[in-house]
Amino acid sequence: MHSLKNLRKNIETYKKKLKDRNVDFNILDFIEKDKLNRNLISKKEKLEQEKKSLSKSKDETNFLKSKKISVEISTISKKQIETQNNLDKTIYSLPNLALDDVPVGEDEKFNKLIRKSGEIKEFTFKSKSHVELGAKDNCIDFETSIKLSGSRFVVLRDKIALLERALINFMLDVHTNEFKYTEISPPLIVNEDVMFGTGQLPKFEEDQFEIKFDKSDQRKFLIPTAEVVLTNLVRKSVIEESHLPKRFVASTPCFRKEAGSYGKDTTGMIRQHQFYKVELVSIVEPKKCNEELERMLNCAETILEKLEIPYQVLLLSSGDMGFSAEKTYDIEAWIPSEKNYREISSCSSCGTFQARRMNAKFRSKEGKEFVGTLNGSGLAVGRLMIALLENNQNEDGSINIPKVLKKYMNNLEKIKL
Repeated sequence: MHSLKNLRKNIETYKKKLKDRNVDFNILDFIEKDKLNRNLISKKEKLEQEKKSLSKSKDETNFLKSKKISVEISTISKKQIETQNNLDKTIYSLPNLALDDVPVGEDEKFNKLIRKSGEIKEFTFKSKSHVELGAKDNCIDFETSIKLSGSRFVVLRDKIALLERALINFMLDVHTNEFKYTEISPPLIVNEDVMFGTGQLPKFEEDQFEIKFDKSDQRKFLIPTAEVVLTNLVRKSVIEESHLPKRFVASTPCFRKEAGSYGKDTTGMIRQHQFYKVELVSIVEPKKCNEELERMLNCAETILEKLEIPYQVLLLSSGDMGFSAEKTYDIEAWIPSEKNYREISSCSSCGTFQARRMNAKFRSKEGKEFVGTLNGSGLAVGRLMIALLENNQNEDGSINIPKVLKKYMNNLEKIKL
C-alpha cells in the first residue's frame, strides 16, 4: 500500500511509475477524491470545535444550536466515511512501484536473462513427459482425481508420493540447517485482513477459494501460498531492530482457482488448484531488502544445484511482476518434454508495501518505521517433481534418484515405473 502523503507529494512520479506497471493512474480523479475528503474532515473538525465551545456555555439557547450542529456532524461524517472508502479503494488498487534497476516493459517479453546453470541432457532415446512416465501403474493419476475433485487435481501413488514427501523434507532441511530459516507450521485458513495484508485482497479475490461458514463475522480463505501467513506473523507489531532479520520457511498445500488461466496447461501437474510449495519469507530493515533478495535467490537456486537440474534466472520486467513486488527474480527449471524452461520459483522484494497494509513496524534509533518484506518459493514441489522425473529418466522408464535425495527415499537408487 502506498502512503497517501507520498502520493500527494509525488503525484507525477507515481503516474509515470504506475504506467510502467501497466496502470493508467487517473490523477484528476485521485486529486478530486482527496480534496473532497480533506474538506469534509476540516468541516467536521470545525463543527466539533464549535459544539465543544457551546457546551461550555450555560446559555439555554445554545442547546438548540448544539443539537443542530450534532445533526450536521452526523451528516458530514457519513459522507466523509463514504468518500474515505472511495479514496481507499483507489489506493488499495495501486500496485507497488518497480525499483529503478527493474527492466521497464509491459510483459514477459521484456524480462532480462541473468544466467543459465547446469547442462541440458541429450537423451539417446525418445524421452517421455511426466504424464507418460506416471501413467504406468497409475502413479500419477488424473482420472481418479477428476472423479474426486474435478480437473486440475492429481492423486500420487507409491514411490511418486514418497518422492513428493522426500522433496519437501529435503528442502526444509536445506533451508533450516544451511540457511537458518525458522520452520513454521501455519494455519491453512486465514481471515480477510490477513489476505489484504499481503495484497491478495481486494484486487485478486476471483482467484481465491473462500470458505463458507454458517456463522462468522469474518470471511475466511484457503491460503494461495504460505507467503500470506508467514508474512502476516508480524502484522500489527513493533519489532526491535536487534531482532531483525526474521526468516521463516513453511511447507504447505496452496489453493488457487487459477482464474484467467482457461486453456493454459490443461494437462499434467504444471498448473493445479492444489499443490505443495516450500515458501521462504524474510522480514528486514527496508534498506537491506536488495541484499536479502539476492540471498533468498541463492537459497532457492541451491536446491536446483544440489538436485542437478538445469535452470535459468530472469529479472522480471515492470509489467510482469506481481502486485506487491518492487523487484522479482524468476527461476525456471528445464522441462525436457516441453524443450523449454518453466517457472519453479519467484523471489520478490516488496519493500514496505505489504508492511503498510499489515501495520508491521520495527523500532530503530530514529523511531518506529515500517519493515521490509520479501518472499520466494523454495521451491514449488509439483513443478520440481516434473523437472526431476523428466531430467532423470532412463530408457526403461525408471527414474534415477539424485544423490542428495537418496536418504529421504529409503536409499533407493531408482524409481522403477
